Amino acid sequence: MLKSKKMTIFITALVSIALSFIVFTLWVEYNRPPAQRPQSTAQEEASADDDNALDGVTPIVRKAAPAVVGISTTRVTETDMFGRAQQMVQGVGSGVIVDSDGYILTNDHVVGGEAESINVVLRDGRTMEGRTLWTDPVLDLAIVKIEGSGYTKAAFGDSDKLKVGEPAIAIGTPLGLQFQHTVTSGIISALNRTLQVEADGATNFMEDLIQTDASINPGNSGGPLINAEAQVVGINTVKVATAEGMGFAIPINIAKPIVERVISSGTFTAPYIGIFAYDREIANFIQNGPKLEQGVYVIDVDRGSPADKAGIKQGDIILSIDGKQVNTMLALRRAIYSRNIGDTVEIETVSNGNERKLEVKLASKPER
Repeated sequence: MLKSKKMTIFITALVSIALSFIVFTLWVEYNRPPAQRPQSTAQEEASADDDNALDGVTPIVRKAAPAVVGISTTRVTETDMFGRAQQMVQGVGSGVIVDSDGYILTNDHVVGGEAESINVVLRDGRTMEGRTLWTDPVLDLAIVKIEGSGYTKAAFGDSDKLKVGEPAIAIGTPLGLQFQHTVTSGIISALNRTLQVEADGATNFMEDLIQTDASINPGNSGGPLINAEAQVVGINTVKVATAEGMGFAIPINIAKPIVERVISSGTFTAPYIGIFAYDREIANFIQNGPKLEQGVYVIDVDRGSPADKAGIKQGDIILSIDGKQVNTMLALRRAIYSRNIGDTVEIETVSNGNERKLEVKLASKPER
């Protein structure tokens, strides 16, 4: 009996010691500084912290940023009587990789003109020499090519589906390469905005622009405007210097057919019909202008142009191209740019109150 009692006390003591040891070990581990904890525990906590941080803008930027580049250019602005350079001017802008073989979409005012050199700075710090394959000062878009392959490319969104108030993120190089990959965020403030700009020495309108309050500064030009799915929905182009929170981007949908053509053929020549037209936003804004419910209003027709030959006249309203409604100049250009020079398109118009369907053969724009 005594022996059994002693055994019970011994076992109880062992259990107590074991429990005390476990409690003490857990207490020490709990109170140990993070730097002294086992590596696996620290890594797990870091991973958990990363997961907790991945909300809002962070995961969007992680997906989109590797395709964003900085662009620096050098131009000669003056020459002496022997043609030698007198002044070199450097510029800085941004761009976005749209194909893994090194095709980069940016602004014309970033790389257009007579650039002596174009240097593209990648996210990993490498600097690559670029060359301009295509540029258009009216659209303020350009495509630059760098050598190599395997680059991270951006995903395209659908700018036609944008809604006012949805998130918008701008990534670019404001003010200089030392601020490369600066991220600003805001919302889509408005759609289908029109700005009057100077291009090729003439006054033009940039139509159907996306307005955002995401901060866009000099150097952001050519960089992407990103949606909540980390997709490019616009190319940042300009801000209103006299106002805060008013930046503008070119809808990506106008660039899509151009990018496809440049990648497949190495360049792009815009098909030409020879009209100058206002969409309903501008037409309704102009004093004594027509009040359009739909379509675009033809202001002028180039003599001898495809439109002129087909019978399109000043004052006509273009309703559709190949059966697709065109209520904006963006939609009209996209319909034309998706076709080839020499193709024939069917254009539905209203002329003097009468609806007509005309066949127009697309041509190359004549040199002035």
